[in-house]
Formats: sequence, structure tokens, C-alpha cells
Amino acid sequence: MLTRKSKYGLKALLVLAEEAGGGPMLISELADRQRIPKKFLEAILLELKRAGLLHSKKGKGGGYVLGRKPTDITVGQAIRVLEGPLALTPCVSQTAYRRCEECPDEEGCGVRVAMKEVRDATARILDHTTLAALNAQIARTRRKRPRKKL
Repeated sequence: MLTRKSKYGLKALLVLAEEAGGGPMLISELADRQRIPKKFLEAILLELKRAGLLHSKKGKGGGYVLGRKPTDITVGQAIRVLEGPLALTPCVSQTAYRRCEECPDEEGCGVRVAMKEVRDATARILDHTTLAALNAQIARTRRKRPRKKL
């Protein structure tokens, strides 16, 4: 399950991607636009900054901007920064592998086989979904929605 931390982080990244090229954005503006608690968002943005996904500028005209182009940041990268490995079990993790203590035969473990398939499918989707592509998909969905009559 996606935690609030990752959900809020992705929402903030998507706004920053949408506004890319428009200069830094204040935390308070991001928090208001996405209805995210400001203090929680501050901590999330700091983690994303430490990982290089964001840059910040202090002072007048300051705020946060993406550290790379929206086409170069994937959902998978953001989730790994905020949550850690995508794998549901450590024995199939590519970034934090750890053998399960109770498992006598890793190669013959059905749980491991199933969780590896889940990890691979999840990574394939998240690592090929950029912020730019996701924003484009959202825009297409919005255009297709019928307008409400007043």
C-alpha cells in the first residue's frame, strides 16, 4: 500500500513538474494546492532534495524546483527515495537484498517466486512512468471528461 508520505511526495512532484520552468514554488503554495499538511510536506520535500530530485532556493523568490527535467524523474525513483525498496520481501529486493532467515531453499520458495514477479511488474510500470508522462495522461483524461452544464 502506498503511504501518505509517498502519495503526498508524488502529488508535490507532479505539481512542480507541471510548473517546471516557472521558477521556485513555495511549500505553502504546494501544501495549499494539494491539501497536504505543511510541516509533513516540508519533511518530504527535504528527503526528495537530499536525493537530488529537488533543488531549493532560499530568500525572496525562493522555494522548490525539480532537480531534473520532468521527463527524467520516474515515479519509481520517488517512491524508492520516500519508502525504500519496491520489493515486498527482502529476498527479492534489487537494492536491499537480504536472505529470509526462515527459508531453507530460496530457489524453491513459492513466496519468493511470486514476490519477484510482483516486484518486476511493479518496477516495470513505476520505472517507466515519468512525471511528464503522468501529467500528460492526467491532462488527456481531463480533456475527455464531459463538462458539467451550468
